[in-house]
Amino acid sequence: MPYESYPELSVVVPIHNEEGNVTPFLTALARQQGVRLEVILSDGASSDHSLQIAQRMRAGLPFPLILLEGAKGRGGQLNRGADAARAETLLFLHIDSGFDDPLALRKALDALGSALRAGDRAAGRFALRFDFPGTIPLPYRFYGAKASLDRPGCTHGDQGFLIRRDFFAQVGPYDTSLPLMEDTFLAERVRREGRWLLLPATITTSPRRFLAEGLLPRQTLNAILMNLAHIGQLPLIARLRGSYRSQDATGKLKLAPFLVPLHRAIGDLDAGQRRSLWYRTGAYVRGNAWQIPFFLDVVSGGIREDGRGGRFLDLYDRFLGRLIDNKAGDLAAALLTWLWFRLTLLAAPWP
Repeated sequence: MPYESYPELSVVVPIHNEEGNVTPFLTALARQQGVRLEVILSDGASSDHSLQIAQRMRAGLPFPLILLEGAKGRGGQLNRGADAARAETLLFLHIDSGFDDPLALRKALDALGSALRAGDRAAGRFALRFDFPGTIPLPYRFYGAKASLDRPGCTHGDQGFLIRRDFFAQVGPYDTSLPLMEDTFLAERVRREGRWLLLPATITTSPRRFLAEGLLPRQTLNAILMNLAHIGQLPLIARLRGSYRSQDATGKLKLAPFLVPLHRAIGDLDAGQRRSLWYRTGAYVRGNAWQIPFFLDVVSGGIREDGRGGRFLDLYDRFLGRLIDNKAGDLAAALLTWLWFRLTLLAAPWP
């Protein structure tokens, strides 16, 4: 049978108006060695030349290229790609990702196969590095190091998700009701049903969104959305859908168009619901306080190779983390977060 009949890996990539990234992405994947793969570009109603560029490249690629068209929505695009895949192992990638090691995918498949043969229920994700020339700025070194930790909330789609089809059928599909963060929800379902394996290769990702929108406002918004998702406030996230801009349409991010509608939506809750929201938010914030000592580990160069952090994080886990893991700690974090939110609203220009 011909090569195309036996892909051992299906690479699924959602795209929307990515004409500047299609050629470098496919060219980079063509340099991967020792793996029989197919690539599925799942388009979400692009209005540029993304699909035409991919179509022109198809004949010159060393792997089959499948082009899908459908409605915009990352979750739906990923699910359509998974449905069209022929391999038993799936790799969900972002189109602004790449690998310096030409054997990255071969090593990843071998590592996942070893874990599965040992009886593990596992999926894999790559160590993450942001693509900067020269020295990587400190915040991006922190985010890259955090992505190697095996802790809730640390695994995201820009690391690539390598997963067997049968396990994806168990933990998936991607939730199409979510306006964003469908990859984060899937990652936590994997964590509940099995475990995440850190693959023996590094994936590079573009910092384009952070650079275009501003690191602080983007990470602030990410933290707010992660909290709302964690505490089950999906209706509040849905109400922000109209304010969430597509990757291809980003500029400097202003928080007011998000925070003001969120403030009004919270105000529409009854008093008991508001108290519950802020208390559960405090518990979430307190539960993520470990990021401060981990940041100190990154600054001091004390990160271990095994992705477990360093001395500061160890001390936090052994002492301070246990000390504040109670109702008083949650209430204190809730009060501080409420004060931050109010002060940020006062500083934001209201529409």
